Amino acid sequence: MAEDDDSSQEKTEEATPRRLEKAREEGQTARSRELATMAVLMAGAAGLLIFGSSLGASLEAIMRSSFELDRMAAFDTNQMGLLLGAAAGEAAWALAPILVLLLIAAIAGPIGVGGLLFSGKAVAPKLSRMDPIKGLKRMFSVRSLIELIKSIAKVALVMLIALLILDVRTEDLLALADEPAVPAMEHVVWTVAWSFFFMSCAMIAIAAIDVPFQIYDHHKKLRMTKQEVKDEFKDTEGKPEVKGRIRQLQREMAQRRMMQDVPTADVVITNPEHYAVALKYDQKAMAAPVVVAKGADQVAFKIMEIAREHKVDVLRTPPLTRAVYHNTEIGGEIPHGLYVAIAQVLAYLYQLRRYRKGQGERPGMPNFPIPSDLRRDG
Repeated sequence: MAEDDDSSQEKTEEATPRRLEKAREEGQTARSRELATMAVLMAGAAGLLIFGSSLGASLEAIMRSSFELDRMAAFDTNQMGLLLGAAAGEAAWALAPILVLLLIAAIAGPIGVGGLLFSGKAVAPKLSRMDPIKGLKRMFSVRSLIELIKSIAKVALVMLIALLILDVRTEDLLALADEPAVPAMEHVVWTVAWSFFFMSCAMIAIAAIDVPFQIYDHHKKLRMTKQEVKDEFKDTEGKPEVKGRIRQLQREMAQRRMMQDVPTADVVITNPEHYAVALKYDQKAMAAPVVVAKGADQVAFKIMEIAREHKVDVLRTPPLTRAVYHNTEIGGEIPHGLYVAIAQVLAYLYQLRRYRKGQGERPGMPNFPIPSDLRRDG
């Protein structure tokens, strides 16, 4: 029995959409630091390759202006400040494109997995984070071991690529001593840029491994037990008995509203033992007669009772009543195929009311035409 209880508490179920949404609201989403690092490094390398020549030219201009000083400027402290400001401005202008690329990468990298997320709960202070026992558990957990192995592998891979680059570029780096200053500076910038780019490429392999792992680890943390899934379903959908009671109350409210509309009807057609349908037609406001109420059995008898109390004509038309009942909804218009039959009902009522006022002969009940596709035999 104990084994059953333990197995029932295992988190074997995938997280529900509500659990995922709640975790996101709390700031819990898959993130890959390696992807963010790769994005920043690749952006920096791309910036050096794209803007390296202009950066080298700016450095040359800064050094030239810094060393080409006249004698008066060297002894004027105000001039030294102005020269320093000009050099700083030149350097900032030269570095601006690279810094913009780095800024974009620093924003895009973290949201590459998990998307953009703002959550105050993620930065809210929690006493559980200050628990030393939990801290030790985190330090010696499987996740920490994985992070350690990943860091060692990352350092080893980058170091290996750096050694390979140094081996390939050794002759170029030694040849810089024999080059003039300006070509040497450009050569250094390009060498550093390409070396940095190839070293950054090592992060692609690391990120390619880390991103799927972080997504898997995130979903694994959010897994639920079967009991949690059941409890969440009850919270979101409601208990069956509560839902049944709500539906019952909704039906009762709808029935009360329907009964309130019966006195406004022009006629109630019935199959006396089973169905009753209350119809209303306003030639100025309606395109066709509308069903204001309908019901079967006890509801039908209640509709007929209210209709008689408010002197609404009740006509016994079994085939037509069944056709209207089964092919309409409350508040909806009658089907096009029943227009002629309902028109005959209204015409019959008009003649019947004239007869009651002594203005004509008693009309006979017409044979209402019902299309075969709308007919519902009793």
